[in-house]
Amino acid sequence: MAIFRFTMKCVLWSIALGSPIFAGWWLYHDSQSASVTWLTDTVKTGSIEITVPATGTLEPSNYVDVGAQVSGQIKTLHVSEGDVVKKGQLLAEIDATVFETEVKRSRASLLSQKAQRDQLVAQLELAESQLERDRRLNARGAVSNDSLKQSETDIVVQSAKLAATEAELQVDEAALEQDLITLSYSQIYAPMDGTITSVEVRVGQTLNASQSAPTLMTISDLSHMTLRANVSEADIQRLSPDMPVRFSTLGNPNDFFYSSLEKVLPTPLVNNDVVLYQVLINVDNQAGHLMDGMSTQVFFIEAQAKDVLIIPLAAISERPRGPVAYIPGQKSASRATTPVKIGLKNRTQVEIISGLSLKDIVIVGRENGASGEKSISLTGGSSSSRAPMGGRRGL
Repeated sequence: MAIFRFTMKCVLWSIALGSPIFAGWWLYHDSQSASVTWLTDTVKTGSIEITVPATGTLEPSNYVDVGAQVSGQIKTLHVSEGDVVKKGQLLAEIDATVFETEVKRSRASLLSQKAQRDQLVAQLELAESQLERDRRLNARGAVSNDSLKQSETDIVVQSAKLAATEAELQVDEAALEQDLITLSYSQIYAPMDGTITSVEVRVGQTLNASQSAPTLMTISDLSHMTLRANVSEADIQRLSPDMPVRFSTLGNPNDFFYSSLEKVLPTPLVNNDVVLYQVLINVDNQAGHLMDGMSTQVFFIEAQAKDVLIIPLAAISERPRGPVAYIPGQKSASRATTPVKIGLKNRTQVEIISGLSLKDIVIVGRENGASGEKSISLTGGSSSSRAPMGGRRGL
């Protein structure tokens, strides 16, 4: 009994001493609860997307390195970097003195062969007349058979000489044609419409085309670009042909361009054990806003919904029986939940199919009014985050 009475005294003293502490904690907690300010948002109508992010670089879809097929010194450059040229336009000239001399030599040789051919033709005609005369005389016995045979042989010899000269004449004609072509190579013409994106030579520079064709300049068609995007191997299976694509440039991240996926290259790039696959995207650049080498942020649109009800993802909580949305409670500074059916969901927003209506208020976080702390998401995400929508530019 003594032990029991001692124990009860201890309990009573503990309650007596602890009650003020408990009451003080309850009053503090209650005051803190009363000072909570809920951060709210409303159900809106908008668009939502599920995207695969990547980075990429723009390059011309069609370009050509203009080279020289002959050696020589650059005499004149008619264009400079940035000039817009048309197919067949004269770009540069190489000193053609040597080539012009070769053309003159070939023409002289050709004239000599033609003169020799004319001489042989005359000799053949004379031999044919002599043969006819000998045949008539031989029939009357005035010319021996040996003389007649010699006249016939002369015809064969003259015909052979004429045929050989004709062949040499064709060789000289081909040589002249080749020299004229070589001479034409001293003038460099544009093989396509486009823009001069680089010039590799200067006036007075000597080119050596004996081993390979030296590059003079590059012409690019900047009206059509190719976006070469790098996609990680973890996301590459989510892509498909003709998939919609949205991208922006590094210098203007809020202005978006739109296109579609063309192809996925089968060979990956491996850099520091990171496997990336290159994805090609055709881009129409008639307006000229895009330039060669621009860095881009790319979003492959895996799924999208337009003109649907959306709320911040921070207002949703996943429960075993289904998702619920946080809404203001009936009492001040209280909150409640309501079941909802959701559709598409990305990192910041979620589509509401049912359970909420347009302009309904949802709770996305809370702010401690006493300390002035910034908002804290109810589900771990930032209530102020939004998916980049930006301006639209059709391609």
